[in-house]
Amino acid sequence: MPHRDAVAWNAMLSSYSQLGIHREALSLFHRMRISNTKPDHFSFTATLSACAGLNNLQNGAKLHALVIVLGYRCSLPVSNSLIDMYGKCFQPCSASKVFQETNDTNEVTWCSLLFAYANTGQLNMANEVFHMMPKRVTIAWNIMIVGHAKYGEIELCLSLLREMQATSGSPDQWTLSALMNACDESSEMLCGHMVHAFVIKTGWSAAVEAKNSIISFYAKLGCQSDAIKEFESIGMLSQVSWNAIIDAYMKTGDTREAYNVFQCAPEKNVVSWTSMITGYSRNGNGEQALRFFVDMVKNCLCPDDFTFGAVLHACSSLAVLGHGSMVHGCVIHYGFDAYVYVGNGLVNMYAKCGDIERSSRAFSEILDKDLVSWNAMLFGFGMHGLASQALQLYDHMVASGTKPDKATFIGLLITCSHSGLIEKGREIFEWMGSIYKIPYEIEHVACMVDMLGRAGYLIEAKELANKHSEAGAAAKTSSHEALLGACTVHGDVELGTYLGEDLKISEPRKEMSFVLLSNLYCASGKWKEAEMVRKYMAERGVKKMPGCSWIEVRNEVTPFVAGTCNYFHPSYMEETCKMLHYLEFEMKYPSTHYQFCDLMHKS
Repeated sequence: MPHRDAVAWNAMLSSYSQLGIHREALSLFHRMRISNTKPDHFSFTATLSACAGLNNLQNGAKLHALVIVLGYRCSLPVSNSLIDMYGKCFQPCSASKVFQETNDTNEVTWCSLLFAYANTGQLNMANEVFHMMPKRVTIAWNIMIVGHAKYGEIELCLSLLREMQATSGSPDQWTLSALMNACDESSEMLCGHMVHAFVIKTGWSAAVEAKNSIISFYAKLGCQSDAIKEFESIGMLSQVSWNAIIDAYMKTGDTREAYNVFQCAPEKNVVSWTSMITGYSRNGNGEQALRFFVDMVKNCLCPDDFTFGAVLHACSSLAVLGHGSMVHGCVIHYGFDAYVYVGNGLVNMYAKCGDIERSSRAFSEILDKDLVSWNAMLFGFGMHGLASQALQLYDHMVASGTKPDKATFIGLLITCSHSGLIEKGREIFEWMGSIYKIPYEIEHVACMVDMLGRAGYLIEAKELANKHSEAGAAAKTSSHEALLGACTVHGDVELGTYLGEDLKISEPRKEMSFVLLSNLYCASGKWKEAEMVRKYMAERGVKKMPGCSWIEVRNEVTPFVAGTCNYFHPSYMEETCKMLHYLEFEMKYPSTHYQFCDLMHKS
């Protein structure tokens, strides 16, 4: 165009924003400013919408300043866009300030402020705004239901629905979708069936949004057949429908069928790719998850924070530091390094890949640390045997006002167990019940039994296991396995035999107890008894899973088991043999190092 006026710029800005091409919208607004075209209220609403879509608070705040400078603060559409932007950027206080400065308000203004509080979990404040609203439109009810649904508060969601109907409000497909999501978050099967029935009764069963939520609900609970039935009954499949059924197959471990659905989907968005990456990672196929991430980037799709969380989990499970560092570079490149969820994934990944220094650095770079951040770092220190750092971190965590949970104490007890800090472990176990009123679960008791057993306090460990065995068979089995392992270390054949026989009855198909008992007999020189245990295993088809190791060579993860060479590529075996030959030669004839290097290169 030879001449671009404000209308032309606004048409492009609005189109980009509505199509979700938010980065291009911001870039276009920047070019508009350079061209000396003065932005108007249409320009600001479209660009603020782009900032909201990107959660880009920095640019949003700059636009707010420009709004004030150019005199558009009194424009109601602009004020509504500012409140919406601050709400989506998790800044309810700033949203409230704009609301208070707005002279004329409408339903959009009130709903935007309501969303700002509900989006950050400040449901008490949201409730106050909700009851102050001049008119409670359907969108306002939906925002409140969605807000409570995030935290699985199904009873409050149903109460809001009843109140909505009592005030002559009519639920729409978004209301019912939010209710199904509430059942999804709380994993309430009965409530889910009730809401599903209500969807059918109110005539919204054909609505795609409600159908998608129903599919997601059944998928999360592992009801694959029900999810597929709902999927097949949808007349017009949306992108969300395809993503929901991919998720359903992945959650039941059917990665092959999930891949087939992914291939059949007419369009694939970031959620489609993320569902595949998450599914492969959770189902123990981290390599495939990494391949999908690379393919996603090659297909010019921008990963989001959930994508990075999933692929970092894959790197953690594979313990591949090279790939993890590459993903970290992508995190910085795409601007997700400030996200807490991604930061937590980086802390966990580096710790599990053996680089505790970079794990600690990633932890320090998280500005608003949550409980998961502290727990991830605490487990990392414990995993690397850094007990003093772990305990010091716990003190900092408590001082920061973060309340520990059951996972925190599992990490602390494991750390004390592996570092031999018996007295500290006893003290922490006592704090858990007396100070924080956290009930003891299977893992906590097993950690204590393991800690006492390792230190040789077998009688005390047995008494503790018996005391908490009332929690159920699983608690008893877990504690007895830990105690049996300690008996093997300390050679207590009498107690070990008693525990082994008890575990044979309670867990006849679990190989752990048989292996531990056999090891105990072998360590004590009771070869005949050890042979009888092995024979007992063979007769009942109980097999010991062989230990598997893996190594990362040339960006490829290669697993291997002792005694086999089937997993290695022939070229790797040849190079390994050459290197071993070189090392042997170097140890025998160190003075001929350089001649041998020349010989190696020539061969």
